[in-house]
Amino acid sequence: MSPALSDRIAILDTLHLLSGTHDSLNEGACVMEAVAYVAGEPWSDHPACACPVISTFLRSWNDSLPTDADRDRLLKPLVLQLIDTKSTRVIEEKRSYLALDWMIRVFTPKWLDLVPSLAPHSAALSDLTEIADMAGAVAARERVRAARAAAWAAACDAARDAAWAALQPIVDELQSSALDLLERMLAVTAN
Repeated sequence: MSPALSDRIAILDTLHLLSGTHDSLNEGACVMEAVAYVAGEPWSDHPACACPVISTFLRSWNDSLPTDADRDRLLKPLVLQLIDTKSTRVIEEKRSYLALDWMIRVFTPKWLDLVPSLAPHSAALSDLTEIADMAGAVAARERVRAARAAAWAAACDAARDAAWAALQPIVDELQSSALDLLERMLAVTAN
């Protein structure tokens, strides 16, 4: 017999949200497993009562947060609000465009701003009009592609620079050794 709703809600007071998936409440719970539990559903991180768009977003966010304390602070207060958020396809599509818009116009520019050379791409994405439908997504596509290409290039340049910096002592040692080799080879004469 499943615990009463009030007992399941009370568990939230002592529950600490964890990263990943778990086989039961005894092992811990991510935010969406907590939703399924409180809703009285079978154990899952895909509760039937919750909007799949919101659930996908929250599973990703849950697992990307660095600490359980962050999950508890940010996500645990949402558990009761997430129950019965499953809706129509039209509503879920609107929610998906809200997530896409946030990802393109808010989230990505914040990361791009960390690299000064990417600031024009950050501004180009931030300045897009709200993405609320497929037409908006298509209109944003070229700016997103340009930002992605520039970010990859910057990441490759940074990785190459870091690799060269890490390799520099070895390069210096080999160059010194090569000069020594050359001196030894020049010392070998026909005599």
